[in-house]
Formats: sequence, C-alpha cells, structure tokens
Amino acid sequence: MLQKLGGVYAALVCALSLSPVWVFASEAGASAPVPVESDMAWWAWPLILLVVTFFMGIVAVLGGVGGGVLYVPIISGFFPFHLDFVRGTGLLVALSGALAAGPGLLKMNMASLRLAIPVALIASTMAIVGAMVGLALPTNIVQILLGATILGIVVIMFTAKKSAIPEVKQADPLSSALRICGIYHEASSKEDINWCVHRTPMGLATFIIIGFMAGMFGLGAGWANVPVLNLMMGAPLKISVATSKFLLSITDTSAAWI
Repeated sequence: MLQKLGGVYAALVCALSLSPVWVFASEAGASAPVPVESDMAWWAWPLILLVVTFFMGIVAVLGGVGGGVLYVPIISGFFPFHLDFVRGTGLLVALSGALAAGPGLLKMNMASLRLAIPVALIASTMAIVGAMVGLALPTNIVQILLGATILGIVVIMFTAKKSAIPEVKQADPLSSALRICGIYHEASSKEDINWCVHRTPMGLATFIIIGFMAGMFGLGAGWANVPVLNLMMGAPLKISVATSKFLLSITDTSAAWI
C-alpha cells in the first residue's frame, strides 16, 4: 500500500513540475518538427503530457530510477517540444523528487552529509559546465549524444551488481581525513552497521563525468550515483541510494539555474 501511495505521490510531483513546458509549449512548437497537416489542438499536448508523466512517475519508482532518465528521452522523442526545454524540465523532474525525499532521509540518518558534500561540490560545478555546453551545441549533436548515453545507462542497469554491505577492509587516507564514515540501523537484521569508504579519489574523479552529463542532458544522476557510491567507493546500498537522492537536490539545482 505504501509503495502504491509513493508511486502516486511521485507521479503527481513529476506532473506538477512540468509547468515550464506548458509555458513554453507554444514557442517550442514553432521550432519543433510538428507535422503541418496535424489537426491536434494546442491544449492536447499538455493534456497528453500530464497523463504520460503520471504513469512515468509510477514506473520510475517501481524501477528505482530517477524521473529524468525516463522523461528526457521519451518526451524529446515523441512530443513536439524543443530539446532545451525538455532538458531543463528533466532536471526539475529529478529535483522535485529529491527535495521531497531529502529531509526524511536525513532525519533517518540514511543520507550521509559527510559523503554527499565533497561529491556535491564536484558534481554541481560540472553540472553547470555541462548545462552551458549543452546549450551551446547544436540540437542534433545533443540528441545523438543523448541516445548514446541512454544506451550506456541501459548497459549499466543490466550489468551492475549492487552489494548490500560491501566489504571495505581499510578506509583510504582521503576519506579518513574527511571523516566519511558512519553508523546506520539495519531494520531487517536489527543491527547497527558501521561503514566507511575507500577509493575516494577515484570516486570523486568519476563524479566529474557524472556531473557534466547530468547538466548536459538534464537526466539527473541517480542512475550513476548509486553504482559509484556502492560498488566503487564501498558505501552500503541503503546509504548509497539515500545519499544519491539527497545529492540530486544539490546537483540538479545548480544546473537548473542555467
């Protein structure tokens, strides 16, 4: 029941965040490839968009992916809105869910501020750069790169084998200096789990690429945050998922301003 309610809530949040597309729909339609002989009224596209995003929000929750990953390729491929508007709204779709979930995750001590802040500084800076590059490139180039990125995301989703509690023998010097560690309560086993991370420099370097791609394509970065935090850096899966969700509220905000 809670999962169903969560899916409906996420769908409503995604639908409400689509107002920029509605505002710019008429302007976007002038430059988008809408067939000349189309008899569809202007108000039909926002109505169809509302229905599609409602179900998209439910599927995103069930699939464990951010709304932006589904929103950008589907809306840019099947709707007559300009890609720049779609990418910008994709960031708002991912941002809305992160802002809704972030405070609760912090209160439950699942999202780690010590883990999120260094990553957020790098990813948000590169997201701004990515957004500026995406606006400067021709639309057809961005669409080709977006298609290649979506194929890469599919490969990552199918091949990544997440570990609930990775084995970290020793924390690296950088994570020790930043005190990136913590304790969280595992409800299933009713145990307090001590965790730390390793390979921190490699993980932070990877977030340079992730932040750039998130800003350039408007996809958000949840699809990449979790594998890097969990598999590369060794954070527990629940900590990785919660911290990734919190990260979106910082990374996507910086790119959305552009």
